[in-house]
Amino acid sequence: MAHGGTVIEELTADHREVEELFAKIEALPPGHEARKHYAERAVIELVRHSVAEEEYLYPAVRSHVVGGEALADRELEDHKGVERLMRDLEGLGGDDPAFDHILTSLIQEVRIHVRDEEDNLFPRLKEVLPPPELTDLGDKVRHAKKTAPTRPHRASPHEPHALKALAPGVGLVDRARDAFTGRGKVEEEPDHRGEAQP
Repeated sequence: MAHGGTVIEELTADHREVEELFAKIEALPPGHEARKHYAERAVIELVRHSVAEEEYLYPAVRSHVVGGEALADRELEDHKGVERLMRDLEGLGGDDPAFDHILTSLIQEVRIHVRDEEDNLFPRLKEVLPPPELTDLGDKVRHAKKTAPTRPHRASPHEPHALKALAPGVGLVDRARDAFTGRGKVEEEPDHRGEAQP
């Protein structure tokens, strides 16, 4: 979803949306069908978010933040680990015992990454970039998310120029596949006991 505002506001809003999906997953018992659907929605949002960060946020960190090269490299390594977990989830049914194990690891890794970005990276970027530049970056991130892939791909580049060139085409194919298969759609919102609500 597009939210508006600075890059920090945009990405923080993404973090909250994904955390809401994680909370819905954790409120359901293992093996519940909706856990798979919520996990698919979380993966869609995480991939779009990660691509936009790699295209725009991390290059800005490298260019403007003292020690930004090392900081961006560490964040990229986090992305690669999360991406591996997301790929491992693909193809697993929600009732597969490995599904819950991998999903729990994914949620933990994402929460650690989010905390690091919000407590460390975002404040450091805010110190060095004026609000108009942060807003411009927010606009670029919003645009990138609209065309980004929705699935983790093994051969995905992590370099900004390659992502900007390849992501829109891959994203178009991913969104078509998602529409055709219904991936990430939840027909009914379950309540905390796992019963469907009208």
